[in-house]
Amino acid sequence: MQRKSTWVIAILMIGVATRTVQGAEWQAIVGAESRNGGSQALAFLPNEFWVHTGDSIHWTFPTHERHTLTFLKPGQVRPPGFGPVFGVVAGCPGVTPDGASFDGSECVTSDVLLLSGDRGPQPSPPTYSVNFPSVGNFKFVCLVHADMTGVVHVRDTSETLLHDQGFYDRQAQGVQARLLAEASRLESGYQDRRQSREVAAGIGQIVTAIGVGSQTASLMRFLPRTIVVRVGDTVEWSNLDPSINHTITFGAEPADPRPVSSNVTLTSDGARQAVISSQGENVNSGFLSPTPQDRPGLAQAALNVTRFRVTFMSPGTFSYICAVHDQLGMKGTVLVQW
Repeated sequence: MQRKSTWVIAILMIGVATRTVQGAEWQAIVGAESRNGGSQALAFLPNEFWVHTGDSIHWTFPTHERHTLTFLKPGQVRPPGFGPVFGVVAGCPGVTPDGASFDGSECVTSDVLLLSGDRGPQPSPPTYSVNFPSVGNFKFVCLVHADMTGVVHVRDTSETLLHDQGFYDRQAQGVQARLLAEASRLESGYQDRRQSREVAAGIGQIVTAIGVGSQTASLMRFLPRTIVVRVGDTVEWSNLDPSINHTITFGAEPADPRPVSSNVTLTSDGARQAVISSQGENVNSGFLSPTPQDRPGLAQAALNVTRFRVTFMSPGTFSYICAVHDQLGMKGTVLVQW
């Protein structure tokens, strides 16, 4: 199993919730990653808390993957992760200042938070705190990742809490290790079934969370990272992650990777395709997105595009990235020979 993020370990060693005049401040983290960034635990750690009225939870964001911490109002339609400008969270609407209170009457959300810069020694990771003034059971989500949820149970101060901070730290460490190990195992499972001229654009698995909510183990890699084909061959990429968007991007990285480039067309079987005639061409698949699961009582979800095909018409070395996760090292190469 790959080594876990140094920041995650350090954060989980914090230990106990601190009690102030206003209430206790509990500690939690948002996401975890392997040292090389390829394996991602898309989870709130832990994803279920019992606290008293007046208490706060202080979430730390120790990964290079984007996350939000969001409490929506009951029945509120979930907004998209990003608004008109890619990377700027749509919010509900907008973002809420750190330390805001949530009682179910108004949405509260952080901005998109992540570690900046390359992997390695880092400054202090970003944090976000929420106070809970009222009794209730409150669901929280990440607006970037659909299958990343949790809940806070807020009890009256006269009631005894079920767990202390040490329990939550141990639970978070165990779930983190399990999800990162599962993400790293996804690679070997795919290699056993892949066909020639096929590349996985990320692999993931939704994992049942302890208590309530959902979590995802994701491998943010192209598999294989390098593929060798001949002139005239077509390579097909498939997004095999049930929860995460990826792109196949050759050449210049677009400011907004969500739409396709002008030289990409739709195939009769619902995939996207492009032809690359020479090195240096700019081609972007747009978001390859998993199809939302259908739910009783809701309209049937339309099929999303998860496949992208490129035909290579000249020899050379063609490098590409996922324009969403290149900061995690999600990059690949196609070697085209005569």
